[in-house]
Amino acid sequence: MLKNLKSIFIVEEDVPAKSKAPSPTSATPAKEQAPTAASSTPPTSRSGKVTQKFTDILLSAMDNADLEGFDYLEYKKSLQSLQKMNMEERTAYQSAFAMAQTMGATPQHLVSTAQHYLKALQEEEQKFGKALLNQQESRIGAKRQEQQTLADTIKDKEAQIKKLQAEIQEHQQKLGKLDGEIKQADLSIANTKNDFFASYQNLTNQIQEDINKMQEYLK
Repeated sequence: MLKNLKSIFIVEEDVPAKSKAPSPTSATPAKEQAPTAASSTPPTSRSGKVTQKFTDILLSAMDNADLEGFDYLEYKKSLQSLQKMNMEERTAYQSAFAMAQTMGATPQHLVSTAQHYLKALQEEEQKFGKALLNQQESRIGAKRQEQQTLADTIKDKEAQIKKLQAEIQEHQQKLGKLDGEIKQADLSIANTKNDFFASYQNLTNQIQEDINKMQEYLK
């Protein structure tokens, strides 16, 4: 039956644009191309297009909901055959219905069975919507959580860097102060040394001078 449905709703292998299946959003849960780090333009979603993959899924949902007896799908098949003959639209619908009447069909029955298949497609849309939410949660939600974690980590590390920079500045100031204290202490020690040896030299010179004179004068 699925093959018959494809022949009814898809004339060629390439799905015509007018047979676009309903979709909750223009995006599909197909794997998206991850943006590169160098890209400065954020990716944007394109407009939706009819694909063989999703058309087959939706037709399978209609196939599973197939009703017994002559219904909208059989009427659609007869209508399609007449439309291939380039028949005027109103005439084609009325001619197909004339054939449907021979099978006991009524306009109300055809409309109600068509609505039955619409409901089957709407249920498939709801299933797709739930699957899409799961994809968003598993593939986007986790990445957003990782993004927030990284943002918090960066914030913490920036605070640590700021604290370390303040500590480095404090240490540099202390280092400069110590350098001044060391130079001052070194100068003080040098002056003390010089004063000691100056005093030592003064006294030893006096004593040595007395020794020399005593040896000269006291014979």
